[in-house]
Amino acid sequence: MNLYFPPLKKMEDCLAKKMEITVSEAEKRTGRNAMNMQETYTAYLIETRWVMRCSPVDSLWRRYSEFELLRNYLLVTYPHIVVPPLPEKRADFVWHKLSADNMDPDFVERRRIGLENFLLRVASHPVLCQDKIFYSFLTQEGGWKEMVNETGFQLKADSRLKALNATFRVKNPDKRFTELKHYSDELQSVISHLLRVRARVADRLYGVYKVHGNYGRVFSEWSAIEKEMGDGLQSAGHHMDVYAASIDDILEEEEHYADQLKEYLFYAEALRAVCRKHELMQYDLEMAAQDLTSKKQQCEELATGTVRTFSLKGMTSKLFGQETPEQREAKIKVLEEQIQEGEEQLKSKNLEGRDFVRSAWADIERFKEQKNHDLKEALISYAVMQISMCKKGIQVWTNAKECFGKM
Repeated sequence: MNLYFPPLKKMEDCLAKKMEITVSEAEKRTGRNAMNMQETYTAYLIETRWVMRCSPVDSLWRRYSEFELLRNYLLVTYPHIVVPPLPEKRADFVWHKLSADNMDPDFVERRRIGLENFLLRVASHPVLCQDKIFYSFLTQEGGWKEMVNETGFQLKADSRLKALNATFRVKNPDKRFTELKHYSDELQSVISHLLRVRARVADRLYGVYKVHGNYGRVFSEWSAIEKEMGDGLQSAGHHMDVYAASIDDILEEEEHYADQLKEYLFYAEALRAVCRKHELMQYDLEMAAQDLTSKKQQCEELATGTVRTFSLKGMTSKLFGQETPEQREAKIKVLEEQIQEGEEQLKSKNLEGRDFVRSAWADIERFKEQKNHDLKEALISYAVMQISMCKKGIQVWTNAKECFGKM
């Protein structure tokens, strides 16, 4: 699939236009993990080269877990961006002849392609491509993890419980983000169903093609007892054997298109991450506004000596007597300072929220263009592949017909 580059004025500044980035190979390794236990893992060779400088190729090795660390950093640091997803860690939506083992060479190869695609997605993003941590990921093998952890991004990460709480308690959600969240759920559902259908079709197709090998065997056996018809039957059997064997390459090519669909299956979660962040910001804004209103009410009650609503403080005053004027003045002064601080915080949160919405929606529009381009290209290519496959089937039977005609 040709990587989509959005038509932005500053696209020439994107790293993908200046640097060639490839994940050229994968290597199975054995080492010890954080628990000092031996483990087997796959390392991936990243090669980079500056396009205009005619520079030599630089290379370094990264584990999948390091790609995960990079993406988690990008998610937290750029919450308004639809961060490109990583390829799956373990195979899903596979047809029964395909291995689900994450060490299987074919799966590792597809994941290598997916990891390269991830890096190119980030390198072509007008904002993400400028990140220093991302650049160091590509160019600095030693000390990179320490550099990421020093950013303190883990401390900025929102907890799942807090996000869930915001989802259910936010009072004025933005309709656009609510609709986007619903769309991402639907997109994920539709692509999941499409991948399941494709896996079932692949199973059936594999069986149909392999059964054609029986034609080859039967024609070959038959040719042995015929004199005039022998050569024709033998040739027809050969065409059937070739046809039966071709399904392995066909379904391997199909996996490539399935992986393109899976990328957008995982993109759905990236969309939801942006929506969740907006819900959290909206919830914090509403809580800040509610707290400010409460403090203003307390200040008014102290100033007028009237209590509008039931409160513990009101009951305490009735039980133990009213506060002295000096105590009330001191409390009013503290509240006025808190109100001023609260108003500044509310103003800041409002500005932050507006900036987030503007930036997020610009990136969402960029993502939509990319999605429409990529999925259209993938579906057309898949249809072309199916047409080609059918033409090959017709050609096999045409060849067989000619063989039979010569008998």
